[in-house]
Amino acid sequence: MTGMARAFWLESPGRGAIRDVELSAPAADEVLVRTLYSGVSRGTETLVFGGRVPENQYAAMRAPFQEGDFPGPVKYGYLNVGVVEEGPADLVGRTVFCLYPHQTRYVVPAAAVTPVPPEVPAERAVLAGTVETAVNALWDAAPLVGDRIAVVGGGMVGCSVAALLARFPGVRVQLVDADPHRGKVAEALGVGFASPADALGGLDLVVHASATEAGLARSLELLRPEGTVLELSWYGDRRVALPLGEAFHSRRLTLRSSQVGTVSPARGATRTYADRLALALDLLADPALDALVTGESAFTELPDVLAGLASGEIPALCHRIRYPGD
Repeated sequence: MTGMARAFWLESPGRGAIRDVELSAPAADEVLVRTLYSGVSRGTETLVFGGRVPENQYAAMRAPFQEGDFPGPVKYGYLNVGVVEEGPADLVGRTVFCLYPHQTRYVVPAAAVTPVPPEVPAERAVLAGTVETAVNALWDAAPLVGDRIAVVGGGMVGCSVAALLARFPGVRVQLVDADPHRGKVAEALGVGFASPADALGGLDLVVHASATEAGLARSLELLRPEGTVLELSWYGDRRVALPLGEAFHSRRLTLRSSQVGTVSPARGATRTYADRLALALDLLADPALDALVTGESAFTELPDVLAGLASGEIPALCHRIRYPGD
């Protein structure tokens, strides 16, 4: 045995706890990682915390190193940054990102970790999983030079998409959110900001990430004829109604989905999951992305933190979890 570790488990919907877990010694092709930071993916993880994963989505929603099953007990999460303590010589001592839940130490195949570039701080690298989602979304959306674009929904995913779009030449990008406080985040990312009522219309592309029925309907309204809405929201067990009987057909609008579980077909022949994650980590060299981390707590506080995030008591984009240094 390598020793003991501690992990966050959702015991039942709305109730989390820290459990002790035993670790086996890593095999020749495995690594032992000591966690430095993890991130709470507020949208997905609060749905899991509230027990709102539909039964027919249990398999699709499994995280790579999940233990247990929905609705609980389950160990869930996928934004983990740590340092390799044991394993292949070229990885020992390296800071790595892994799609692993909230746990102080863990053993995984060496192929499951991705080294964090030296220019990317470990604190920022917890965003890699979300920036990876944004990369896949833009591979699906394929924006063009000079496009007029809005991102509706200023959560963690929406802000990540807006941050990457800000790098496109000649593109006008506006972040749209009902919360005026998101205006400061938009400013830090270098994009415009508007409330839903004041958003600019006549758009070539709208990326929707608010996970609300009203946000999706407003996204369709903002398009020019033959424009496209790319839907990134995941609604859990909620049903969504849309005004498709109005101008949807006459204006020849397009509504398409995107999700991170598969590499975009537009890139699937030439890019792998590893390529996509490595690209996301490279993009995190931009310090502007620090604006997406809006809070930090100690690992021992995680049960209360997730309850606060799920209830809305703790407002956040990405909430970072700090681990003990022992």
